[in-house]
Amino acid sequence: MKNDVTVVIPTRNRPQFVVRAVASALSQTYKVKEVIVVVDGQDEVTVSALAAFDEPRLRTIVLPTSSGSNNARNHGAACALSEWIAFLDDDDEWLPRKLETQLASAESADIVSCRFFSQSSGGVLIWPKHLPEVGEKFGDYLFNRRSVFNGEAAIITSTLLVRKAVFDQMPFSTTLRRHQDTDWVIRSIERGARFAYAPEPLLQFNDDIGRVRISTSYDWRQSLDWIRSVRGLLGPRAYAGFVLTSVGSAASDKRDWIAFPLLLSDAIAKGQPTALHLALYLGMWLFPQRTRQQARSLLTGRPRQKAR
Repeated sequence: MKNDVTVVIPTRNRPQFVVRAVASALSQTYKVKEVIVVVDGQDEVTVSALAAFDEPRLRTIVLPTSSGSNNARNHGAACALSEWIAFLDDDDEWLPRKLETQLASAESADIVSCRFFSQSSGGVLIWPKHLPEVGEKFGDYLFNRRSVFNGEAAIITSTLLVRKAVFDQMPFSTTLRRHQDTDWVIRSIERGARFAYAPEPLLQFNDDIGRVRISTSYDWRQSLDWIRSVRGLLGPRAYAGFVLTSVGSAASDKRDWIAFPLLLSDAIAKGQPTALHLALYLGMWLFPQRTRQQARSLLTGRPRQKAR
């Protein structure tokens, strides 16, 4: 086939999830060339669960020691034999037409993402609600917050279909514990990669409350350091928006009050916060996370959609 696809799935100690993810990759309407599951360290239970698949396209690679999901993704991508690489996290699932639909948009692109169903105990929403405008910097699209609610703009690793030639030139950072997908896309576009969104939701993102993801168990200072490292690739409103609403959200959830003046002064000195950014920032510190979540559920009317 002209557009061969290798699926790369990193995993560790979650056999009940990874078998579901593998099944969703193998059942695509576009038949993938191979599915590479990279087990991040010794994990006999997961290896045994994967061995139950009677499928020659499935390859399991067990790394000798655990070095993190980014390293596992990079290892799998380096072993890929296809023109395209599609990344899938072990606790997410693709809809059957995910790759077929994305490949239809891939003729003039090097990176293709898509909308997705964000599913949690509160219900299901479709993210992102809006796609980038023509000529808009990707970082500005993501971080220049224009709405009270999350999900206006979004990208996650499990949506990414990328040309292997592009990924080989710049793999995922192995030092970032958070924002690795966003960091990679922003930097790849800056280097000349062409980006596109498939407009329909093609993935079920299982954002279950109570499950510990890397993205929900981190120090807000890591996010502040990261956004400072890509500041030159963003507009001033996007920089301020991220500092106040993303870093600020993480700091306020931990009630780390030392961050309040630090982040506010950083956003004003190095960015250009809007009235919405400032209002959201103050609200995060005035009202605890649970109160904000309850208000969001009432105002958005969750649940709205059902993943199909």
